[in-house]
Amino acid sequence: MPALMFSVENAQAQPFAAAPTIAFRLQVANPDSQQAIQSIALRCQILIEAARRHYVAQERDGLRDLFGEPDRWSQTVRSLLWTHVSANVPAFSGAIATDLAVPCTFDFNVAAAKYFHALQDEDVPLCFQFSGTVFYAAANGTLQIDQIGWDKEARFRLSAHIWREMMDHYYPNSAWLRLRRDAFDRLHGYKTRQGIATWEEAIDSLLPIEKEAAS
Repeated sequence: MPALMFSVENAQAQPFAAAPTIAFRLQVANPDSQQAIQSIALRCQILIEAARRHYVAQERDGLRDLFGEPDRWSQTVRSLLWTHVSANVPAFSGAIATDLAVPCTFDFNVAAAKYFHALQDEDVPLCFQFSGTVFYAAANGTLQIDQIGWDKEARFRLSAHIWREMMDHYYPNSAWLRLRRDAFDRLHGYKTRQGIATWEEAIDSLLPIEKEAAS
């Protein structure tokens, strides 16, 4: 079984993808440089290691929806599952670099989107956990198939600016909010009855009423 090692070298947003996507440059190395790896059907689970980061006051306010009040964060801040991705690594000997494309959502019902949106500066600590199937040639040249061990991991710190600038590129001055169908129908009916042109104007006209009711 090849003793594969994984590392993430860098990350950048893909500016011309169909949807927001970050490409992580993945280095796969085999210490036995003479062994021929035919291919790897790679799977990766990416975790946000939220507890390994410091948060300023504005970030703490934005993360209350995820972690609750800051005085409880020692109990509530845990790693968040970001996503699962797959990649096909082509044939190589020694080492190879390939892109791990990670689609990103701006849906604020998704915990990862809430987390990234709340951040201002610094990096986001990520843990990449690898699994999958490796196809390789034995010493006699016969094809061998084996599974990648669950202990294969790599850590990387993603700049929060990459995520924010990517979303600004795809959704300039915009955000996505999913509503229950009945809530949408009520908002749509209000907008139509009032003759309001845009959704933003409809929400703006309602927010003062909510503030007065709260006070």
